[in-house]
Amino acid sequence: MTASTRFKASAGAAPAGVRRGARGALGPALPALVALATLASPALALADDQRDLFTRGLEAGPLFAALAALGGGLLTCLTPCVYPMIAITVSIFGAREAKSRREAMLLSTSFVLGIVVLFTTMLVVAALTGSLFGGVLSNRWVIVGIAAVFIALSLSMFGAFEMTLPDTLMQRLSQVGGIGYGGAFLLGLVSGLVAAPCTGPVLTGIILWIGKTQNVGLGALVGATFSLGLGLPFWLVGAFAFALPKGGKWMLGVKSFFGIVMMVVALYFLKTTFPALSSLAQPTPQFMAVMAGLVAVGLALGAVHLSWDDGGAGVKARKGVGIALTVASSFLLIASLDLPKLASPVPSAVAGEAASPQLTWLHEEPVAVSKAKAEGRPLLVDFTAEWCGACKQLAKETFSDPRVMAKAAHFVAVKVDATDDEDPQIDAVKGKYKVVGLPTVVLYDSTGAERKRFNDFVGPDVFLAAIEGIQ
Repeated sequence: MTASTRFKASAGAAPAGVRRGARGALGPALPALVALATLASPALALADDQRDLFTRGLEAGPLFAALAALGGGLLTCLTPCVYPMIAITVSIFGAREAKSRREAMLLSTSFVLGIVVLFTTMLVVAALTGSLFGGVLSNRWVIVGIAAVFIALSLSMFGAFEMTLPDTLMQRLSQVGGIGYGGAFLLGLVSGLVAAPCTGPVLTGIILWIGKTQNVGLGALVGATFSLGLGLPFWLVGAFAFALPKGGKWMLGVKSFFGIVMMVVALYFLKTTFPALSSLAQPTPQFMAVMAGLVAVGLALGAVHLSWDDGGAGVKARKGVGIALTVASSFLLIASLDLPKLASPVPSAVAGEAASPQLTWLHEEPVAVSKAKAEGRPLLVDFTAEWCGACKQLAKETFSDPRVMAKAAHFVAVKVDATDDEDPQIDAVKGKYKVVGLPTVVLYDSTGAERKRFNDFVGPDVFLAAIEGIQ
Protein backbone atom coordinates (compact mmCIF):
# COMPACT_ATOMS: atom_id res chain seq x y z
CA MET A 1 0.00 0.00 0.00
CA THR A 2 1.47 3.39 -0.93
CA ALA A 3 1.85 6.24 1.51
CA SER A 4 -0.82 8.13 -0.38
CA THR A 5 -3.25 5.22 -0.17
CA ARG A 6 -2.58 4.69 3.51
CA PHE A 7 -3.04 8.36 4.22
CA LYS A 8 -6.35 8.59 2.39
CA ALA A 9 -7.50 5.52 4.21
CA SER A 10 -7.67 7.63 7.35
CA ALA A 11 -11.05 8.85 6.21
CA GLY A 12 -12.37 5.35 6.65
CA ALA A 13 -10.60 4.66 9.94
CA ALA A 14 -13.41 5.99 12.08
CA PRO A 15 -16.24 3.78 13.30
CA ALA A 16 -19.49 3.84 11.37
CA GLY A 17 -21.21 6.14 13.82
CA VAL A 18 -18.40 8.64 13.54
CA ARG A 19 -18.25 8.42 9.76
CA ARG A 20 -21.88 9.48 9.54
CA GLY A 21 -21.20 12.48 11.79
CA ALA A 22 -17.88 13.31 10.19
CA ARG A 23 -19.71 14.76 7.22
CA GLY A 24 -20.27 17.81 9.38
CA ALA A 25 -16.67 17.97 10.46
CA LEU A 26 -15.50 21.26 10.03
CA GLY A 27 -14.46 24.52 11.58
CA PRO A 28 -12.97 30.09 18.85
CA ALA A 29 -12.66 28.75 20.95
CA LEU A 30 -11.23 31.57 24.19
CA PRO A 31 -11.48 31.83 24.00
CA ALA A 32 -12.12 29.37 24.40
CA LEU A 33 -12.38 30.23 26.59
CA VAL A 34 -10.68 26.15 28.01
CA ALA A 35 -12.75 26.43 24.63
CA LEU A 36 -16.03 27.78 26.38
CA ALA A 37 -12.47 28.27 28.30
CA THR A 38 -11.32 28.15 24.80
CA LEU A 39 -14.21 30.21 23.91
CA ALA A 40 -13.33 30.85 27.58
CA SER A 41 -12.06 32.93 27.87
CA PRO A 42 -11.60 32.41 22.10
CA ALA A 43 -13.17 34.38 25.23
CA LEU A 44 -10.95 33.29 22.92
CA ALA A 45 -11.10 35.13 20.19
CA LEU A 46 -10.38 35.12 19.46
CA ALA A 47 -9.51 38.61 19.89
CA ASP A 48 -9.91 41.00 22.59
CA ASP A 49 -12.41 43.01 20.61
CA GLN A 50 -14.73 40.07 20.61
CA ARG A 51 -13.34 38.65 23.83
CA ASP A 52 -14.74 35.19 23.50
CA LEU A 53 -14.39 32.94 26.50
CA PHE A 54 -11.02 31.75 25.32
CA THR A 55 -9.80 35.30 24.91
CA ARG A 56 -11.06 36.37 28.30
CA GLY A 57 -9.11 33.54 29.92
CA LEU A 58 -6.00 34.26 27.89
CA GLU A 59 -5.93 37.77 29.31
CA ALA A 60 -5.24 36.23 32.72
CA GLY A 61 -1.58 35.95 31.73
CA PRO A 62 0.98 34.11 29.56
CA LEU A 63 0.86 30.92 31.62
CA PHE A 64 -2.91 30.61 31.28
CA ALA A 65 -2.61 31.55 27.61
CA ALA A 66 -0.17 28.68 27.07
CA LEU A 67 -2.30 26.19 29.02
CA ALA A 68 -5.48 27.27 27.25
CA ALA A 69 -3.83 26.91 23.84
CA LEU A 70 -2.47 23.51 24.85
CA GLY A 71 -5.97 22.42 25.88
CA GLY A 72 -7.38 23.79 22.64
CA GLY A 73 -4.89 21.74 20.64
CA LEU A 74 -5.76 18.59 22.57
CA LEU A 75 -9.49 19.18 22.04
CA THR A 76 -8.85 19.61 18.33
CA CYS A 77 -7.35 16.10 18.26
CA LEU A 78 -10.64 14.67 19.47
CA THR A 79 -12.58 15.77 16.41
CA PRO A 80 -13.53 13.29 13.66
CA CYS A 81 -11.30 14.90 11.04
CA VAL A 82 -8.11 14.62 13.13
CA TYR A 83 -8.51 11.67 15.49
CA PRO A 84 -8.79 8.94 12.81
CA MET A 85 -5.64 10.33 11.11
CA ILE A 86 -3.33 9.71 14.05
CA ALA A 87 -2.45 6.03 13.61
CA ILE A 88 -2.29 6.28 9.80
CA THR A 89 -0.08 9.39 9.87
CA VAL A 90 2.30 7.77 12.34
CA SER A 91 2.66 4.83 9.95
CA ILE A 92 3.43 7.17 7.07
CA PHE A 93 6.40 8.87 8.74
CA GLY A 94 7.78 5.49 9.76
CA ALA A 95 7.60 5.48 13.57
CA ARG A 96 5.93 2.06 13.60
CA GLU A 97 8.76 0.60 11.49
CA ALA A 98 11.54 2.23 13.53
CA LYS A 99 14.38 -0.09 14.59
CA SER A 100 14.47 1.23 18.17
CA ARG A 101 12.43 3.21 20.67
CA ARG A 102 14.93 6.05 20.34
CA GLU A 103 14.43 6.26 16.58
CA ALA A 104 10.65 6.16 17.00
CA MET A 105 10.82 9.01 19.51
CA LEU A 106 13.05 11.09 17.22
CA LEU A 107 10.79 10.53 14.22
CA SER A 108 7.73 11.46 16.28
CA THR A 109 9.51 14.54 17.62
CA SER A 110 10.44 15.61 14.09
CA PHE A 111 6.81 15.30 13.04
CA VAL A 112 5.59 17.40 15.97
CA LEU A 113 8.30 20.01 15.30
CA GLY A 114 6.84 20.39 11.81
CA ILE A 115 3.45 21.19 13.35
CA VAL A 116 5.10 23.60 15.79
CA VAL A 117 6.91 25.48 13.02
CA LEU A 118 3.72 25.82 10.97
CA PHE A 119 1.45 27.22 13.68
CA THR A 120 4.09 29.22 15.52
CA THR A 121 5.07 30.97 12.29
CA MET A 122 1.41 31.66 11.58
CA LEU A 123 0.85 33.31 14.97
CA VAL A 124 4.10 35.28 14.89
CA VAL A 125 3.03 36.70 11.52
CA ALA A 126 -0.36 37.57 13.04
CA ALA A 127 1.43 39.45 15.83
CA LEU A 128 3.79 41.27 13.45
CA THR A 129 0.89 42.41 11.25
CA GLY A 130 -1.32 43.12 14.25
CA SER A 131 -1.52 46.84 13.54
CA LEU A 132 -3.90 45.93 10.72
CA PHE A 133 -6.39 44.34 13.09
CA GLY A 134 -7.28 47.44 15.08
CA GLY A 135 -8.37 49.42 12.06
CA VAL A 136 -10.05 46.48 10.38
CA LEU A 137 -12.02 45.46 13.45
CA SER A 138 -13.31 48.99 13.91
CA ASN A 139 -15.45 48.55 10.82
CA ARG A 140 -18.87 47.17 11.69
CA TRP A 141 -19.24 45.34 8.39
CA VAL A 142 -15.94 43.57 8.87
CA ILE A 143 -17.18 42.48 12.30
CA VAL A 144 -20.41 41.21 10.77
CA GLY A 145 -18.39 39.31 8.18
CA ILE A 146 -16.22 37.68 10.85
CA ALA A 147 -19.34 36.73 12.80
CA ALA A 148 -20.74 35.13 9.65
CA VAL A 149 -17.58 33.03 9.38
CA PHE A 150 -17.99 31.81 12.94
CA ILE A 151 -21.65 30.99 12.28
CA ALA A 152 -20.59 28.95 9.25
CA LEU A 153 -17.98 27.15 11.37
CA SER A 154 -20.64 26.43 13.98
CA LEU A 155 -23.17 25.07 11.48
CA SER A 156 -20.48 22.85 10.00
CA MET A 157 -19.69 21.45 13.44
CA PHE A 158 -23.39 20.73 13.92
CA GLY A 159 -23.38 18.75 10.67
CA ALA A 160 -25.09 21.19 8.32
CA PHE A 161 -22.35 20.72 5.71
CA GLU A 162 -18.82 19.39 5.36
CA MET A 163 -15.80 21.67 5.22
CA THR A 164 -12.74 19.92 3.81
CA LEU A 165 -9.85 20.57 1.48
CA PRO A 166 -10.26 19.53 -2.18
CA ASP A 167 -9.47 15.85 -2.85
CA THR A 168 -6.71 16.68 -5.33
CA LEU A 169 -4.93 18.85 -2.76
CA MET A 170 -5.40 16.20 -0.08
CA GLN A 171 -3.79 13.59 -2.34
CA ARG A 172 -0.79 15.80 -3.04
CA LEU A 173 -0.31 16.65 0.62
CA SER A 174 -0.55 12.99 1.55
CA GLN A 175 2.46 12.24 -0.63
CA VAL A 176 4.71 14.59 1.34
CA GLY A 177 6.98 12.99 3.91
CA GLY A 178 8.04 9.39 4.18
CA ILE A 179 10.55 7.54 6.30
CA GLY A 180 13.27 9.78 7.67
CA TYR A 181 13.49 12.73 9.99
CA GLY A 182 13.20 15.29 7.20
CA GLY A 183 10.18 13.51 5.78
CA ALA A 184 8.54 13.37 9.19
CA PHE A 185 9.17 17.09 9.66
CA LEU A 186 7.64 17.94 6.25
CA LEU A 187 4.66 15.72 6.97
CA GLY A 188 4.14 17.62 10.24
CA LEU A 189 4.10 20.88 8.28
CA VAL A 190 1.41 19.75 5.88
CA SER A 191 -0.62 17.84 8.46
CA GLY A 192 -1.70 21.14 9.96
CA LEU A 193 -3.16 22.07 6.58
CA VAL A 194 -4.90 18.72 6.23
CA ALA A 195 -6.42 19.19 9.69
CA ALA A 196 -7.45 22.78 8.92
CA PRO A 197 -11.20 22.08 9.00
CA CYS A 198 -10.91 21.03 12.64
CA THR A 199 -8.21 23.42 13.84
CA GLY A 200 -10.39 26.36 12.77
CA PRO A 201 -12.56 26.56 15.89
CA VAL A 202 -9.61 27.15 18.19
CA LEU A 203 -7.03 28.63 15.85
CA THR A 204 -9.24 31.35 14.35
CA GLY A 205 -9.93 32.88 17.75
CA ILE A 206 -6.28 32.67 18.77
CA ILE A 207 -5.09 34.36 15.58
CA LEU A 208 -7.52 37.25 16.02
CA TRP A 209 -6.50 37.67 19.64
CA ILE A 210 -2.76 37.59 18.88
CA GLY A 211 -3.32 40.08 16.06
CA LYS A 212 -4.89 42.47 18.54
CA THR A 213 -2.22 42.05 21.23
CA GLN A 214 0.60 42.45 18.67
CA ASN A 215 2.79 40.51 21.10
CA VAL A 216 5.29 38.46 19.09
CA GLY A 217 6.61 36.56 22.11
CA LEU A 218 3.13 35.62 23.24
CA GLY A 219 2.22 34.64 19.68
CA ALA A 220 5.21 32.29 19.55
CA LEU A 221 4.37 30.84 22.97
CA VAL A 222 0.71 30.23 22.19
CA GLY A 223 1.50 28.88 18.72
CA ALA A 224 4.01 26.42 20.15
CA THR A 225 1.74 25.21 22.95
CA PHE A 226 -1.26 24.85 20.64
CA SER A 227 0.94 22.78 18.31
CA LEU A 228 2.19 20.62 21.18
CA GLY A 229 -1.38 19.94 22.24
CA LEU A 230 -2.30 19.00 18.68
CA GLY A 231 0.83 16.88 18.23
CA LEU A 232 0.88 15.11 21.61
CA PRO A 233 -1.35 12.14 20.61
CA PHE A 234 0.70 11.67 17.42
CA TRP A 235 3.89 11.67 19.48
CA LEU A 236 2.57 9.18 22.04
CA VAL A 237 1.36 6.79 19.35
CA GLY A 238 4.59 7.07 17.38
CA ALA A 239 7.05 6.95 20.25
CA PHE A 240 5.41 4.34 22.47
CA ALA A 241 2.86 2.60 20.24
CA PHE A 242 0.35 4.16 22.61
CA ALA A 243 -3.11 2.67 22.14
CA LEU A 244 -5.75 5.34 21.60
CA PRO A 245 -9.33 4.83 22.82
CA LYS A 246 -11.65 3.71 20.08
CA GLY A 247 -13.43 6.45 18.23
CA GLY A 248 -17.14 6.71 18.73
CA LYS A 249 -20.08 8.88 19.55
CA TRP A 250 -18.06 10.89 22.08
CA MET A 251 -16.18 12.49 19.18
CA LEU A 252 -19.46 13.92 17.88
CA GLY A 253 -19.95 15.45 21.32
CA VAL A 254 -16.64 17.28 20.89
CA LYS A 255 -17.93 18.65 17.59
CA SER A 256 -21.15 19.85 19.22
CA PHE A 257 -19.12 21.54 21.93
CA PHE A 258 -17.09 23.42 19.33
CA GLY A 259 -20.28 24.30 17.49
CA ILE A 260 -21.72 25.91 20.62
CA VAL A 261 -18.47 27.78 21.22
CA MET A 262 -18.44 29.12 17.67
CA MET A 263 -22.03 30.35 17.88
CA VAL A 264 -21.38 32.16 21.16
CA VAL A 265 -18.32 33.81 19.58
CA ALA A 266 -20.43 34.94 16.62
CA LEU A 267 -23.00 36.52 18.94
CA TYR A 268 -20.25 38.22 20.90
CA PHE A 269 -18.91 39.75 17.69
CA LEU A 270 -22.37 40.88 16.63
CA LYS A 271 -23.18 42.54 19.93
CA THR A 272 -20.50 45.15 19.25
CA THR A 273 -22.45 46.21 16.16
CA PHE A 274 -25.93 45.43 17.48
CA PRO A 275 -25.84 46.27 21.23
CA ALA A 276 -29.51 45.30 21.57
CA LEU A 277 -28.43 41.64 21.49
CA SER A 278 -27.05 41.99 25.01
CA SER A 279 -29.71 44.35 26.35
CA LEU A 280 -30.98 41.66 28.73
CA ALA A 281 -27.58 41.15 30.38
CA GLN A 282 -27.17 42.39 33.94
CA PRO A 283 -23.91 42.63 35.94
CA THR A 284 -25.41 41.05 39.07
CA PRO A 285 -24.45 37.76 40.75
CA GLN A 286 -28.10 36.68 40.72
CA PHE A 287 -28.40 37.12 36.94
CA MET A 288 -25.13 35.31 36.30
CA ALA A 289 -26.21 32.42 38.54
CA VAL A 290 -29.49 32.09 36.61
CA MET A 291 -27.64 32.10 33.28
CA ALA A 292 -25.17 29.48 34.52
CA GLY A 293 -28.13 27.36 35.64
CA LEU A 294 -29.75 27.65 32.21
CA VAL A 295 -26.48 26.59 30.58
CA ALA A 296 -26.55 23.47 32.78
CA VAL A 297 -30.17 22.82 31.76
CA GLY A 298 -29.29 23.15 28.07
CA LEU A 299 -26.40 20.71 28.46
CA ALA A 300 -28.64 18.28 30.34
CA LEU A 301 -31.20 18.42 27.53
CA GLY A 302 -28.58 17.12 25.15
CA ALA A 303 -26.78 20.10 23.60
CA VAL A 304 -23.51 18.14 23.56
CA HIS A 305 -24.04 14.48 24.39
CA LEU A 306 -27.00 13.76 22.08
CA SER A 307 -26.47 13.13 18.37
CA TRP A 308 -28.85 14.13 15.61
CA ASP A 309 -28.92 10.43 14.65
CA ASP A 310 -29.85 9.17 18.13
CA GLY A 311 -33.55 9.06 17.43
CA GLY A 312 -36.52 10.68 15.79
CA ALA A 313 -37.98 14.16 15.91
CA GLY A 314 -38.14 14.15 19.71
CA VAL A 315 -34.38 13.67 20.10
CA LYS A 316 -33.62 16.24 17.43
CA ALA A 317 -35.93 18.73 19.18
CA ARG A 318 -34.23 18.07 22.54
CA LYS A 319 -30.80 18.66 21.08
CA GLY A 320 -31.95 21.76 19.19
CA VAL A 321 -33.58 23.30 22.28
CA GLY A 322 -30.53 22.36 24.35
CA ILE A 323 -28.18 24.05 21.89
CA ALA A 324 -30.32 27.19 21.68
CA LEU A 325 -30.60 27.45 25.47
CA THR A 326 -26.89 26.81 26.03
CA VAL A 327 -25.82 29.33 23.39
CA ALA A 328 -28.20 32.09 24.51
CA SER A 329 -27.45 31.65 28.21
CA SER A 330 -23.68 31.42 27.66
CA PHE A 331 -23.75 34.58 25.56
CA LEU A 332 -25.74 36.56 28.13
CA LEU A 333 -23.48 35.29 30.90
CA ILE A 334 -20.38 36.46 29.04
CA ALA A 335 -22.02 39.76 28.09
CA SER A 336 -22.90 40.41 31.73
CA LEU A 337 -19.23 39.97 32.67
CA ASP A 338 -18.36 42.84 30.32
CA LEU A 339 -20.73 45.30 31.95
CA PRO A 340 -19.39 47.78 34.51
CA LYS A 341 -20.08 46.81 38.08
CA LEU A 342 -23.05 48.55 39.58
CA ALA A 343 -21.81 51.50 41.55
CA SER A 344 -22.36 51.34 45.27
CA PRO A 345 -24.94 53.86 46.36
CA VAL A 346 -23.46 57.06 47.71
CA PRO A 347 -24.16 57.32 51.43
CA SER A 348 -26.81 59.84 52.26
CA ALA A 349 -25.52 63.02 53.78
CA VAL A 350 -25.51 62.94 57.52
CA ALA A 351 -27.03 65.98 59.17
CA GLY A 352 -24.88 68.94 58.30
CA GLU A 353 -22.64 66.99 55.88
CA ALA A 354 -22.69 67.15 52.10
CA ALA A 355 -22.64 63.93 50.11
CA SER A 356 -19.25 63.04 48.63
CA PRO A 357 -18.93 64.19 45.00
CA GLN A 358 -18.67 61.44 42.41
CA LEU A 359 -17.27 61.21 38.89
CA THR A 360 -20.03 61.83 36.36
CA TRP A 361 -19.84 61.52 32.58
CA LEU A 362 -20.94 63.83 29.81
CA HIS A 363 -21.34 62.53 26.26
CA GLU A 364 -20.89 65.64 24.13
CA GLU A 365 -17.30 66.77 23.74
CA PRO A 366 -17.99 70.46 22.92
CA VAL A 367 -20.25 70.77 25.97
CA ALA A 368 -17.58 69.21 28.20
CA VAL A 369 -14.82 71.49 26.91
CA SER A 370 -16.95 74.60 27.39
CA LYS A 371 -17.90 73.51 30.90
CA ALA A 372 -14.27 72.87 31.88
CA LYS A 373 -13.19 76.29 30.63
CA ALA A 374 -16.09 78.13 32.22
CA GLU A 375 -15.60 76.47 35.61
CA GLY A 376 -11.81 76.33 35.55
CA ARG A 377 -11.75 72.55 36.01
CA PRO A 378 -9.51 69.82 34.56
CA LEU A 379 -10.83 67.72 31.67
CA LEU A 380 -10.91 63.92 31.24
CA VAL A 381 -11.62 62.62 27.73
CA ASP A 382 -12.26 58.89 27.29
CA PHE A 383 -12.48 57.52 23.74
CA THR A 384 -14.37 54.24 23.74
CA ALA A 385 -16.17 51.87 21.36
CA GLU A 386 -18.41 48.82 21.54
CA TRP A 387 -15.74 46.71 19.84
CA CYS A 388 -12.92 47.81 22.17
CA GLY A 389 -12.30 45.22 24.88
CA ALA A 390 -9.75 47.33 26.79
CA CYS A 391 -12.18 50.28 26.79
CA LYS A 392 -14.81 48.10 28.45
CA GLN A 393 -12.24 46.90 30.95
CA LEU A 394 -11.43 50.52 31.85
CA ALA A 395 -15.11 51.25 32.41
CA LYS A 396 -15.65 48.07 34.39
CA GLU A 397 -12.57 48.03 36.61
CA THR A 398 -11.05 51.50 36.71
CA PHE A 399 -13.68 54.19 36.25
CA SER A 400 -16.19 52.30 38.42
CA ASP A 401 -13.71 51.97 41.29
CA PRO A 402 -15.08 53.96 44.28
CA ARG A 403 -11.68 55.56 44.92
CA VAL A 404 -11.40 56.72 41.30
CA MET A 405 -14.98 57.99 41.29
CA ALA A 406 -14.29 60.10 44.35
CA LYS A 407 -10.77 61.26 43.45
CA ALA A 408 -11.68 62.25 39.87
CA ALA A 409 -14.91 64.02 40.83
CA HIS A 410 -13.36 67.45 40.20
CA PHE A 411 -12.74 66.57 36.52
CA VAL A 412 -15.21 67.37 33.79
CA ALA A 413 -15.37 63.92 32.23
CA VAL A 414 -16.63 63.10 28.75
CA LYS A 415 -16.96 59.79 26.90
CA VAL A 416 -16.56 59.92 23.13
CA ASP A 417 -18.20 56.90 21.51
CA ALA A 418 -16.06 56.02 18.49
CA THR A 419 -17.93 52.85 17.56
CA ASP A 420 -19.08 54.34 14.25
CA ASP A 421 -15.80 54.87 12.43
CA GLU A 422 -17.62 56.31 9.41
CA ASP A 423 -19.03 59.31 11.28
CA PRO A 424 -17.12 62.45 10.13
CA GLN A 425 -17.84 64.21 13.42
CA ILE A 426 -16.19 61.37 15.34
CA ASP A 427 -13.22 61.51 12.96
CA ALA A 428 -12.92 65.25 13.60
CA VAL A 429 -12.89 64.78 17.39
CA LYS A 430 -10.33 61.97 17.11
CA GLY A 431 -8.17 64.21 14.94
CA LYS A 432 -8.44 67.05 17.45
CA TYR A 433 -7.07 64.84 20.23
CA LYS A 434 -4.59 63.00 17.97
CA VAL A 435 -6.21 59.62 18.63
CA VAL A 436 -4.54 56.82 16.65
CA GLY A 437 -6.18 53.84 18.34
CA LEU A 438 -8.38 52.75 21.20
CA PRO A 439 -8.46 52.89 24.08
CA THR A 440 -7.32 56.50 24.49
CA VAL A 441 -7.78 58.47 27.70
CA VAL A 442 -6.46 62.04 27.82
CA LEU A 443 -6.13 64.19 30.97
CA TYR A 444 -5.92 67.99 30.83
CA ASP A 445 -5.40 70.37 33.69
CA SER A 446 -7.53 73.48 34.25
CA THR A 447 -5.23 75.57 32.01
CA GLY A 448 -5.90 73.27 29.06
CA ALA A 449 -2.46 71.64 29.09
CA GLU A 450 -2.28 67.90 28.43
CA ARG A 451 -0.89 66.15 31.50
CA LYS A 452 -1.29 62.46 30.79
CA ARG A 453 -2.40 60.09 28.02
CA PHE A 454 -3.21 56.37 28.23
CA ASN A 455 -3.39 54.11 25.18
CA ASP A 456 -3.98 50.84 26.99
CA PHE A 457 -5.84 49.48 29.98
CA VAL A 458 -4.58 50.74 33.36
CA GLY A 459 -5.88 49.67 36.74
CA PRO A 460 -7.34 51.94 39.43
CA ASP A 461 -4.05 52.38 41.30
CA VAL A 462 -2.17 53.53 38.22
CA PHE A 463 -4.96 55.90 37.24
CA LEU A 464 -5.17 57.36 40.74
CA ALA A 465 -1.45 58.06 40.68
CA ALA A 466 -1.79 59.75 37.29
CA ILE A 467 -4.52 62.18 38.36
CA GLU A 468 -2.78 63.05 41.60
CA GLY A 469 -2.06 66.77 41.64
CA ILE A 470 -3.92 67.63 38.40
CA GLN A 471 -6.02 70.70 39.10
